[in-house]
Amino acid sequence: MVANWTYDELILAADLLAQNGWVGVRATNPVAVKLSNLLRDGQLHPGESLPENFRSPSSIQRKTYDIMTADPSYSGKPTRHGPYDEQIAVAFRERPDEMKARAAAIRAALESGEALPGNSDEFWLDDVTAGEGGILEYLARKRERDRGIRADKIRAVQLAGGALSCEACGFDFGAVYGERGAGYVEVHHVVPLHVSGPTTTSLSDLALLCANCHRMCHRGALITPVEVRQLVESMHKTANA
Repeated sequence: MVANWTYDELILAADLLAQNGWVGVRATNPVAVKLSNLLRDGQLHPGESLPENFRSPSSIQRKTYDIMTADPSYSGKPTRHGPYDEQIAVAFRERPDEMKARAAAIRAALESGEALPGNSDEFWLDDVTAGEGGILEYLARKRERDRGIRADKIRAVQLAGGALSCEACGFDFGAVYGERGAGYVEVHHVVPLHVSGPTTTSLSDLALLCANCHRMCHRGALITPVEVRQLVESMHKTANA
């Protein structure tokens, strides 16, 4: 039995297609092989009996061509694409930045070895936006941190007279956005929970970051807030040289 393509898998295939200029990706292309390996090693179909050729490079080629021909702007001969290929193509056309960011987060989650359940038809039944029930939303639920210690971290900084500014770049939401941004900052685990596993977290294990620097900590290979700050300082020095 061939497993249905999940929403998260479709996002990764569509992202590959978009990166290839909306031209289907051949099975011999190294990026198709890389995605095949990622999906074969990923934990998106727990409990399912998968065939030996599951998500082979050839299937990656087929799916990228399916999404390509399902794109409403495509004028050639369509393939027998799946029921959600057009929806995913439209999403990438209409919201490219958002969908690329989702693809990057899904890829990072799979590369980190997150054991996550698949998500298929049930996430599409009500309307296409229900597709947000993929890895990103699941991660938010699965790895939800103790909100109490997050609040304690922010409170401790405030009681010490410190500003709720990013520890990497110094960005202050309140200073930039006024009342709307006052008291807001993102709290980051210096050692991510999917790396540490179950652990007891202390305030020193947490860092205050702006959204941009928080994303940079997690983009690609994990780096620390200190390393992000070093990158920012290095770029400033280069710009002012």
